[in-house]
Order: sequence, then C-alpha cells, then structure tokens
Amino acid sequence: MIKYFFQKQNTIDRVDDALYGSFVEHLGRAVYSGIYEPGHATADEQGFRQDVGERVRELGISTVRYPGGNFVSGYNWRDGIGPKSARPVRLDYAWLTKESNQFGIDEFATWCEKYGVTPMIAVNLGTGTPQEAGYFIEYCNLASGTALSDLRIQHGRQKPYNFKLWCLGNEMDGEWQTGQLSAEDYVKKARETAKIMRWVDRDIKLVGCGSSNSLQASYPEWDRIVLEGLYHQIDYLSCHHYFENSTGHPQDFLASFQKMDDFIHTITATADYVKAKLRSDKKMMLSFDEWNIWSIEGEPWQDHFIDPNNLYQEAPPLLEQSYTFLDALTFGGLMCSLLNHCDRVKMASLAQLVNVIAPIFTRPGGEVIRQTIFWPFQMVSQYGRGQALRYFANVPTVNTVHGETRQVQSAAVYNEEKQQIAFFALNTHAHDAADITFVLDEFGEGTLSQHVVLAGHALDAKNTFTEPDKVVPQPRTVTDAQRRQKQVSLPPLSWNMVVIDLQP
Repeated sequence: MIKYFFQKQNTIDRVDDALYGSFVEHLGRAVYSGIYEPGHATADEQGFRQDVGERVRELGISTVRYPGGNFVSGYNWRDGIGPKSARPVRLDYAWLTKESNQFGIDEFATWCEKYGVTPMIAVNLGTGTPQEAGYFIEYCNLASGTALSDLRIQHGRQKPYNFKLWCLGNEMDGEWQTGQLSAEDYVKKARETAKIMRWVDRDIKLVGCGSSNSLQASYPEWDRIVLEGLYHQIDYLSCHHYFENSTGHPQDFLASFQKMDDFIHTITATADYVKAKLRSDKKMMLSFDEWNIWSIEGEPWQDHFIDPNNLYQEAPPLLEQSYTFLDALTFGGLMCSLLNHCDRVKMASLAQLVNVIAPIFTRPGGEVIRQTIFWPFQMVSQYGRGQALRYFANVPTVNTVHGETRQVQSAAVYNEEKQQIAFFALNTHAHDAADITFVLDEFGEGTLSQHVVLAGHALDAKNTFTEPDKVVPQPRTVTDAQRRQKQVSLPPLSWNMVVIDLQP
C-alpha cells in the first residue's frame, strides 16, 4: 500500500492557466483543413471549423502560440493581412511547402476571440529585423493615428488586439532554423527587438529563446549566455523538448517524465546561477512552449517531412502521428511533471493543436477525432486548476534508461473554490496494480468521489476514424468503503484521475 500524505500549507505554487496552452504553426494541415477550412460543413462565416473549435473548448486550451515554430523565422506578417485576393503565395523554407497566406494574424486573432484563447505571438528573428517586429506590434496593439494602426482599421479591425504575450524568435540555437544565430548574436538582436517592442507597448511580456532540446551541443551554455545578456529584458525563458520511445522498451518510454524533470532542473539551475551572478532579485520563469510525444512508428523522423521529389506543395500532410495507448500513458506522466514544476514553469504549449503531432485530428472535408493523448490533457486541464500540492509518499522505484524512476508518477492539485483535491497518476508497472491511500491531515474529512482511468488496452491501440472511441477514459465504481477510507487501486499500465471532495 502506497500512502500519499497531503498538507494544506505544503504547496508548490498556483497552477497558472497558461500551463494548458497549445501551438498552431503554418505547418502541414495545422491551419488549412485544421482550424480553418472554408466550405467545410461546420465552417462558420470566417471559415473556421466549428467541430475543431468545440474540441479546443473541450480541451480547455488557455493560450495558443502562433505562427511558429520554424515557420516564423522566414515569415513576413504583412503577407497575411489585407484582402485575401491580394495576398502573395510564398515559399516556406522551414518545411519546404507553399504558403497561401489566406490565414494570417487578423484571422488568428478572430479565431482566438471566438474560442476564448489568449494569443501568444512569435516574431521573426531569423530573416526578420527589430524594426519589423516593432511594426508588427504597432499594427496589432496601437489604437490609431499611425500608418500601421490605421491600416489595421482599414482592414476592418477598429479596436487594437492588445496581444500581451510575445516570443522573441524560435529555436535560434538550431542549425535547422532559417537565420540561425550564435547565442551572443541572438542576445544582440533580441535585446534591440525587445527595446523597440516595449517602446510601442510597455505592458507586453517577452519570452526569450532557450535551448530547443537537451541534445543540442550548446545546451545549457546557450541558456546561460542568453540569460546573462537578456535577464532584465525578458519575462520568461523558453524551453522545448519532445519525447520518443528511443529504446523500444515501454518501461523506458513511460519514464520519460524523468527526462522532463531533469531538463527543467538543469534550466532552472542555470537561471538561478545567472540570477546570483547578476545579484538580481528577479526569479526567471520558464515557458515550456513546445512539448509532446513525437515518435512516428519507430521510423526516422526525417522521413516524415516533405517528399524530396515533390517539394513546395500547399498544406500537405506532415508529421501526422497516430497516437497509441502507450503514448497516452507517457503523455500523462509528462503532464504530472509540468504540474510538479509549476513554481517555475508558468506557461506551456502542447505542440501542436490540430493534425501536426496533435491531440485533435481531422479529415479534410470530413470528421474530427480525439487522439489518445487528448484525454490526459483534457482531464488535467479540467481538474488541475488551483494550488499544486507537494506530497510525501513511499513510492517504489524501477530501473529504466533514465535510472531509478518512480513506479507511480503523480501530481495533485487543491482547488480551494470547489474544495476538491484532484490526484493524477500514471502506474508504469506492466503487471501489478498500485494500491494507494490518501492521508489528508489538516484538510480534514474528505470523500473519494471519482476515479477515472485509461487502462486495459493493447499498447498499440489507437483512435481512428473507424474506431474513434477505442481508447477513452472510463469511470470506475467507487465503493462506500473506498469513499470513506480514501483508497483506490491503480490498474497496471494505467493513467488515473482521482477526485476527493473535502468537507467545508
């Protein structure tokens, strides 16, 4: 029996709503036949797929990062504004496709307003300039009286958008990035960009480019240099990481949460070193604005980009991973890690939202389905609002490629308004259930009211258009004894949500 001890005063921090963000890039079918498909049976007057929009609402998405991603480093935002008939078709160097620009910043802002999403806008620091970033924010955030603010009004938007979250480029440490920079050159360019952007709107929050993954030769030295140069110009440092089944062993893959934990620990340690070196009182927060499972059928990921014999197609299917039950379990463990680091990770963007390594998948002109990873995100987003709790527990460990890792990966959130504790847990053991009991201490009396699980499927089970509900969460019967004693059993290889109702 594993005992989990919760204490009301022993919290990590409040979970920021921005932890439940996502990402839409002009890549593959993320935009076209993803969120935007004029002529679709569910399309509204703007061309937005309302069936997709309802799935976005169901996920509880808080922020969406746009327009990239690698795409942004070769993108001119002016190409996506004004009359659609006059918008140029451009080559996208990032993904070797063709961009029609029929969806741009004005359409994105309208989509965000319709679905209650906060925009997180990236500026081009690859081929772009500090001046152009200033023009971009002038178009978006200035009320009127200048050429660009008045141009927005001419395009039909009287009120400014007032976007407050801005990213200073994307993955500028990567050799794949258009306009890749050294850390020192990135600092110079980002500093000048930040100055101009804040001169236009002093109330914005800026995200500086951190390491794009832990395998980069420059990691974490890149982060140190960027932080030393931009510590007082930025509000967040970005970090990106994708997780794959690199060894082919399910137990190693399920323990990916340890890799995420180690990555976050390294970045925060680097940030705190710079804080001390600069004698600063400011604590740098992280924006984990690209994360997901990315492991396409065990094949080389390079093979799932564009066909080299058929370059520059318009919105071709790219990176369309079909997620498995094993992926969903691993994904749930990663979500627990984000909750357990919410004192430093204040924003996160699941990459991506629709079609491109995404929880939502569409058929052009047809249906939309929820992939397996949809469910852990939806459950945590719905119930994981409030104060993340530290807990004490005697959790057994297992040997993995990541070292000794917990057999049960978990996180807990106390919602004071609802007087609930939501407990999320991944049982990684292939054969043994994990029997647990909750000790609430000064939380007082409580009743275990819900136990919802993803369990009992073949590891390669998927949701498809023919079987869209093959892998879905199921409520388990909670007996009267379990309610009173606050005990549950987590099945082998399962993702779980347990809700405890507290007495007021």
